[in-house]
Amino acid sequence: MQAKSGEKLGIGVVGCGNISMTYLRNAALFSGVELRACADISADMAALRAKDYGIRALGVDALLADPEVDLVLNLTIPSAHFDISFSALSAGKHVFTEKPLATSASDGRRLVAEAAKRGLLLGSAPDTFLGAAGRRARRLMDQGAIGRAVTGTAFMMGRGMEHWHPNPQFYYQPGGGPVFDMGPYYLTMLVNLLGPVARVMAMATRGQEERLITAEGPYKNTSFRVGTPTNILSLLEFRSGATVAFGASWDVFRHSNHPIELHGTEGSLRLPDPDTFGGTVSLSARGDDWKDFASENELYGARNWPYAGPDRANYRMLGVADLARSLAEDRRPRASGELALHVLEIMEAILASGESRNFVAVVGTVDQPPLLGEDEAASLLA
Repeated sequence: MQAKSGEKLGIGVVGCGNISMTYLRNAALFSGVELRACADISADMAALRAKDYGIRALGVDALLADPEVDLVLNLTIPSAHFDISFSALSAGKHVFTEKPLATSASDGRRLVAEAAKRGLLLGSAPDTFLGAAGRRARRLMDQGAIGRAVTGTAFMMGRGMEHWHPNPQFYYQPGGGPVFDMGPYYLTMLVNLLGPVARVMAMATRGQEERLITAEGPYKNTSFRVGTPTNILSLLEFRSGATVAFGASWDVFRHSNHPIELHGTEGSLRLPDPDTFGGTVSLSARGDDWKDFASENELYGARNWPYAGPDRANYRMLGVADLARSLAEDRRPRASGELALHVLEIMEAILASGESRNFVAVVGTVDQPPLLGEDEAASLLA
């Protein structure tokens, strides 16, 4: 199915919260997409974004029915991801959603099946693995820089959300927690580099049964109950035979663990925070000193966020641009619904294992997305 309105894929954004500003601003970087409309549960918020970016503010139903909208960019909260994405697919629109694909693997499978039935494309964040650091790491892995991957570690650790977010309660309920909120970045990068996961073993705890909100806002100095694990340690067994320890915690004040390290028969690879598109990738060949590959001067690696004083690379919308290109090339987008579903199945298995303290098989599988080559990456730009 091609875009209905000219050569560019017409984008309708549903969900006009903070994350939408990054997508809306970055849309101008890419040649194959064009913003057409936005909608939000708050009409005032939709009107504000529409004014800022020169697009139309519509109700959700009107946006889903609009013939100028070819793809719905779903930036709602996680609990609404399934409903909005399924409604958009039912309306004949392609979909790209923020992570996670859904809050349960069963709903994720329904979305993938619905898109396939209707001949539509389904994509999902994170697309950070398509950034400069992720592409460099993938090239090194594909070239055999560390040989056969044997083991590794991946750690996402911090204090949680209540210290900076004015309304953090939903992060600590089922469908949230550090695995569902931040796990997609780490697990997507690992699957991109190592392929699919076969089974997991995990232990999960809650550091606190109640959390105190200290961020400025209407809930400051109030407490709320925690409804999901906030400290998870897991072992991932990949179908390739590699084993990786993955830890995700919101109960850590300070740590010195590197975000991702992979170790193989010929060397070791170190990756930066997979929540960004840039950073330094480092390679040690057979125990030699680390060789650093900085990405600030590479495509989708330059620091551009936050706008007032950039300290990291943030090119959200890159996955949407790749999806738009995949329409013309009749292929699956790299940040595909199938990839996001596999990550969702891994996360669900981790939490199930954390509860049972037994190995849990990951139900499905997926192919590694093809490497985004440098010439193709450049061709996506306006």
